[in-house]
Amino acid sequence: MPRENYQERLDELREDVVAMGETVCDRLDDAIEAAVTGDDELAQSVIETDHEVNETYLALEDECTELLALQQPVAGDLRLVTASFKIITDLERVADLATNVAAYGGPEGGVHDAVDVRDLGDGAREMVVDAVDAYAARDPDACREIAASDDAFDERCREASEAVVRELLKADRARDAARDGPAPTDGEALEASLDEVSQALLAVRDLERVADHAVNIAARTLYMVENDDELIY
Repeated sequence: MPRENYQERLDELREDVVAMGETVCDRLDDAIEAAVTGDDELAQSVIETDHEVNETYLALEDECTELLALQQPVAGDLRLVTASFKIITDLERVADLATNVAAYGGPEGGVHDAVDVRDLGDGAREMVVDAVDAYAARDPDACREIAASDDAFDERCREASEAVVRELLKADRARDAARDGPAPTDGEALEASLDEVSQALLAVRDLERVADHAVNIAARTLYMVENDDELIY
């Protein structure tokens, strides 16, 4: 393969990874909207089109494998290909998590309102967008900022999970009061089924995992740019 064509393929690989990231972020947007509003049609669209992301992932995986096998890149080129291979894996998993999040709203309404899915979802999505932008711009400082922001996001997820548990306890107390005497006037407002609580906790867990994949992307990008593995281990 002529050297010019080889360099073009590396450039195209980087562009294709960024395009995949943009597609995945769009799917995550739709998933968050479906979870918040309970839009079953939108949720089904996210779920049913996941195969498109999988096909993109497989095509880029093949491209990375071929570049490694036929070109045997070294130094910076090798780090670009191997980092891209890892990053598309993280993006594919973000898309899988988006299908989960989309399904949590259900046809009867959105995720339990003890969880601000919009706020958490937007936060996780922003981390993925920033990570893909850092990859595109080869920005090591942005990579470190993304990793540093993860602790704060984890804390937000912890607080959200605790809020769900508190709502469950309130509902249990309301049911106990109803058995012992007249139900409190706000008993229905506090009622939360086990399924609703479970879905809310799963939504929080999956959004936290989305943020974790954003950190993984940032870590691989930092390694690609500076040969620095400080965020990987």
